[in-house]
Amino acid sequence: MFLKLQNTILEMIAMGHPLAETVDRLCREVEAISDDVVCSVLLLDDEQRLRHLAGPSLPLEYTSAIDGTAIGPGVGSCGTAAHFGEPILVEDIDTHPYWQAFKSLALPNGLRACWSTPIIGAGKVLGTFAFYYRVTRGPSDAEKAAVEACVHLCAIAIERDQRIAERRKLAETDNLTGLPNRSRFNETIEDVARRGQDWALMLIDLDNLKMVNDTFGHSAGDDLIRIVAHRLQDRAPAEMTFRLGGDEFAVIVPCLEATDPTELAEALIQRIKEPADCAGHLIYPAATLGGAKAGIERSPQQVRQNADYALYHAKERARGRYLEYAPGLGTSIVKRFRAVQEVDRALRDDRIDAHYQPIIELATGRIMGFESLCRMRMADGSLVAAAHFQEAMKDAHVAIEITERMLERISAACIEWQREGLQFSRVGLNLSAADFHRGRLTQRIVDAVSRVGLQPNSIVAEVTESVYLAQKDNVIAEEIRAMREAGIKVALDDFGTGFASLTHLLTVPVDVIKIDKCFVRRLADAGSGSVITKGLLDIARGLGIWVIAEGIEEEGQAEHLLSLDCKAGQGYYFSRPMDRDSVREMLEVSQFHPDWSRILLGRERQLVPRAG
Repeated sequence: MFLKLQNTILEMIAMGHPLAETVDRLCREVEAISDDVVCSVLLLDDEQRLRHLAGPSLPLEYTSAIDGTAIGPGVGSCGTAAHFGEPILVEDIDTHPYWQAFKSLALPNGLRACWSTPIIGAGKVLGTFAFYYRVTRGPSDAEKAAVEACVHLCAIAIERDQRIAERRKLAETDNLTGLPNRSRFNETIEDVARRGQDWALMLIDLDNLKMVNDTFGHSAGDDLIRIVAHRLQDRAPAEMTFRLGGDEFAVIVPCLEATDPTELAEALIQRIKEPADCAGHLIYPAATLGGAKAGIERSPQQVRQNADYALYHAKERARGRYLEYAPGLGTSIVKRFRAVQEVDRALRDDRIDAHYQPIIELATGRIMGFESLCRMRMADGSLVAAAHFQEAMKDAHVAIEITERMLERISAACIEWQREGLQFSRVGLNLSAADFHRGRLTQRIVDAVSRVGLQPNSIVAEVTESVYLAQKDNVIAEEIRAMREAGIKVALDDFGTGFASLTHLLTVPVDVIKIDKCFVRRLADAGSGSVITKGLLDIARGLGIWVIAEGIEEEGQAEHLLSLDCKAGQGYYFSRPMDRDSVREMLEVSQFHPDWSRILLGRERQLVPRAG
């Protein structure tokens, strides 16, 4: 009969039944075939305390009272057996010294004797298997055989459960910090939401991880992540700190009655910003926090989204501080947040690519080069221009990621065209303020083109007027000088749309001015647009700066600009932006724009006098 029980328990273990259910079944079956026996199985935890696992016939008040007891010599039968790793038999609980501190729990429940055997696996004590007797006695030979088999079965079941738990822990633990990871966060937040208490979520974003990585190396960045993780863990509710990935962490506040999120956030901020030694460099960490409470809408998904909105708003308006979500936080923030999410997905799915608009030398029709323009491919295969996700580009992280992706695409396309012998001069790359303030912009461009064997002089760095004028701390000016020294041409884009002053060009020179399309559209406006454009062209020519007119949409505009001696132009009249394969096909046919070259040839024929 006991052989059948062994097979039943082994089958339950093999099929993955829960440990408590398996051991409880074992205890019930043993009690059914043994007279006057009450079974108990205790687990030994990492703190060397006994934890109740199974004891179907023991009263709840008894199992609750002994749960968590520290093992040691003379600590009942089970505590002593676990301490020494040897069986301990107490035939009379009332008189035995091991039970003096515990007999008041056992005797009222009719427990007169206890025989406890340690469960040992992999050379260590895993727990104890005990027989309680309702009379003062020791085990029979049959009971000894039964216990030997039960202890072996328990060891198999506990070891398997621990291996599964260890594998799960590894799967749910962030390797770098030791914190629970995103997978565990998703499980925990669902569990907290089911408890019915008022709770909250905080999201934490490090403010300077990219700068630390770029300046001091990734080992310093890893140290920074680890240090911040431990500081969060020190202050947050136990087991409620998670690393979601990269520089983002989460803290769940499971009970608002016990913890006020605003007070906790302030404590976290103060703790985070203490100086830190990161790979030998003194770093002053900083973080921005956004939070949301579970209100009428208690679903974890909605609370997470609200906390995301709050964090995004804080990064825009209150960097380095904590902001809690409130209804009506701002539709513009929500709009931008959704745009950022859309672009993030596109970057991950490799749906961001470069298209190229030709720049034409107006006097000859030669295709001088191209301006690269960002395009995002939607799920349905359609392409959208950068204007569609302009809100997302206001986010510094997104802007930097887009620039890196575009630089990668441009470099690959240029070297491919060059190796095929196609003739073009340079390709323009649009830069944002975030690209400059991240640091080492020139070196990053040089490194990117060098990786594919391209020369830096193949790139034109296009800087908008608003970025160019924001020369705080000379960051922009110094980087522009560095780019020009490295052979990278610098173009001042959208010139004339803001408060540009040509005097800036004396202190921070550029190579190219791109006149905004608004001037091109006004060329025919009673001469005023023409006068202004001519004045800009004359001044730029005097400074030795090339001028490119943007937004040429009509033949008349191109001819007017040519008459003003404008060097180059681009716009839909010449070509819409095209993918790299279309560029190749165009350059394989000719280095000159066919339609505009034909017009120029016709003009020359009209100017040549006919022979008599």
